Amino acid sequence: MSPTIKIEVETQYLEGRIPDEEQKFAFAYKVTIINQDKQQVRLLNRYWLITDGNGKKNEVRGPGVVGEQPLIEAGKSFQYTSGAILDTPVGTMEGYYEMEDEAGKTFKARINVFSLSVPNLVN
Repeated sequence: MSPTIKIEVETQYLEGRIPDEEQKFAFAYKVTIINQDKQQVRLLNRYWLITDGNGKKNEVRGPGVVGEQPLIEAGKSFQYTSGAILDTPVGTMEGYYEMEDEAGKTFKARINVFSLSVPNLVN
């Protein structure tokens, strides 16, 4: 059985970070990865599926997060902040982290769909 990993995400619209003429929208997201298991795990790789408001999809995959492949001790958490740029004021992200347990077995820790949206978009 795979270790129990909980993933929490907070998002923020970064107003004014991109010149208006570009018509793009910048968002930050803070991820907290909580190891609820009795063994340590290592985050090896990430996979994101980013979908904008027009249905355009962008896949992002690669080693680690923010240049790290963190070892998360049992009962501890790891937190990082990153960002995404969309062509529309709303969109979604989802994906998974490929993790490795103490025995060297890899597993996927799913990141549930979360939304990115410019606040007060609808009056």
